[in-house]
Amino acid sequence: MDAAEGSTLARRQLGRRMRRVREAAGKSIEDVVFAGVASRTKLWRIEHGRTAVKTGDVLALTRLYGTEPAVVDELVPLVEATRSSGLIEDYGAAVPQGLGLYAELEATATTVHAYSSELIHGLLQTEDYTRAVIEADRSLTPEVVAQRVAFRMERQRRFFDRAESGRLEAVVTAGAMNLVVGSAAVMEEQIAHLRAVADGGAARIGVLPATDGVHRAMRGPFVVLDFEDPEDPDVAYVENLVGSRYLDKPADVTRFREAFEEVRDRALPLEEWLR
Repeated sequence: MDAAEGSTLARRQLGRRMRRVREAAGKSIEDVVFAGVASRTKLWRIEHGRTAVKTGDVLALTRLYGTEPAVVDELVPLVEATRSSGLIEDYGAAVPQGLGLYAELEATATTVHAYSSELIHGLLQTEDYTRAVIEADRSLTPEVVAQRVAFRMERQRRFFDRAESGRLEAVVTAGAMNLVVGSAAVMEEQIAHLRAVADGGAARIGVLPATDGVHRAMRGPFVVLDFEDPEDPDVAYVENLVGSRYLDKPADVTRFREAFEEVRDRALPLEEWLR
């Protein structure tokens, strides 16, 4: 297990256990805030595995909850594991805000369901395609562009090259396939790469024809991440110019999953669309 995978799993595991300990103690979020131990936002981030956790935070919370020492002894070792993130440590400021957590979740997901309406999904991009996309932001220096390209290539390696490779189901619109990113040569290489990935069985890729009319996913791209542990909630992820959102309420995830299934059922297999 690499550092990114370990830190993500540790955060989510610790978060679930801290929530259970609080609930078992009969303490509400308001009780924690009133006691001055943690703010509502901080407690939410801890219990949802969205942040590295300090030992002091765990000790303060479990003291408030009256947690048995034996349980505290089980929780503390998880704290250090929440701090190491190979992706963040290796790429630092080059990681776009909000994307670090997504990349860690992606690296541990059993299945990624991705709908893309404007661009090829990041796990399927060639290096030149990625560079052309990132260079569209004129505010970035050449050094940051290079770091972000490397970061995206590392995301692909962590997803596909781990001991048990994740499974990718991707649906992309015909518009994204026809959009020239970089140059005609870049697109030719990108299409060839998609063919190779699909033929090799690493991903199932469908193309939604332009003639197929309206559908529920037209509001924008999104990803649904599935995880092996039944207690590790599946997550829907959406992003825009000013940030990103992670939705793990079952009803929200179901809506995105149903939208993906709709476009997947209407999409043509890549090879059929390319004929």
